[in-house]
Amino acid sequence: MDDAEAVGALASSVALSTLPRVTVDGRDVEDEIRTDQVNRAVSVVAANPLVRETMVERQREWAADQPIGTVVEGRDITTVVFPQATLKVFLTASLEERARRRDDETTESVQRRDRADSTRDASPLRQAHDALVLDTTGRDVDVVVGEIIECLTNQRLN
Repeated sequence: MDDAEAVGALASSVALSTLPRVTVDGRDVEDEIRTDQVNRAVSVVAANPLVRETMVERQREWAADQPIGTVVEGRDITTVVFPQATLKVFLTASLEERARRRDDETTESVQRRDRADSTRDASPLRQAHDALVLDTTGRDVDVVVGEIIECLTNQRLN
């Protein structure tokens, strides 16, 4: 992880897919990417400017290939990857709620990742100035999705 060039080269060379499950070079890694080991490493890798540059380009290419638009999530999606998005939503929740949702990850771990991601030089975690902010603490996912769809529908009607 400390060899920025090697990790950057790897980011640009692997075949990634997210449907129906996350795969890397054809191998299903859906469960593995949610482990503590990956959670600890993700901020280090994400702070690598070569990885960020590659992943921003790959995300934009992927989205351009979608026939009717798409929903994309990530910590720099609305500020770096898609700053001209039709609707920007900044989802938040309490530290406790977010730790619980990540299979009882500790609040300290979530807070550490937030700090690392918001202070990194390459594509830091930021709330876009024009984003709709939704606190999802204790809220049902279907209700939140419905609220986002309603906002998008209203935005398109205006």
